[in-house]
Amino acid sequence: MLKIIKIILLSIWNVWFYVLAFIGILTTFPLLILFSSSERFYPQFYWIARNIWSNIIMYGMGFYPKLKIKEPMVKGESYMLVANHKSMIDIMLMLSIAKYPVVFVGKKELEKIPSFGYLYRRVAILVDRSSPESRKRVYEKSKKRLDKGLSVCIFPEGGVPDPSVILDPFKNGAFSLAVEFQIPIAP
Repeated sequence: MLKIIKIILLSIWNVWFYVLAFIGILTTFPLLILFSSSERFYPQFYWIARNIWSNIIMYGMGFYPKLKIKEPMVKGESYMLVANHKSMIDIMLMLSIAKYPVVFVGKKELEKIPSFGYLYRRVAILVDRSSPESRKRVYEKSKKRLDKGLSVCIFPEGGVPDPSVILDPFKNGAFSLAVEFQIPIAP
């Protein structure tokens, strides 16, 4: 009985997350469309995603993050942000942490989500994890963004693991990029 209640509550929790994500996109959609139209507008797109969209989700889910940053990021410097990926809220937390624009590397399957997928395809670096060629293109696209002074965020587990998994093995991509481009890793 307790297991059934847990499943029902988690289902409601997940649906509520997607409702909030949709509300955030819906309320900012014209600006997100405008600022995703060109890479030169990415800082403005990022500002909206960080300060409006992610906050609607985080606060709506009842999360009020308190950040303790030991070494702040320097504007104009590039970083490789890495974090484990236990839930979808991790993306909103990474947006909270990174004051300056960060480009996310994410799985290609998410581009199929209506409205979100359209924007996601335009601003993120997409990877088809089953394709070696796609993983190689991540390097090329990351270099282009790093050369513009942006940072890159990768969840090296390669996805949200099953809830029973504490930490999945990390893929090497984020660390290889950081070494290749000589940028600091911000865990």
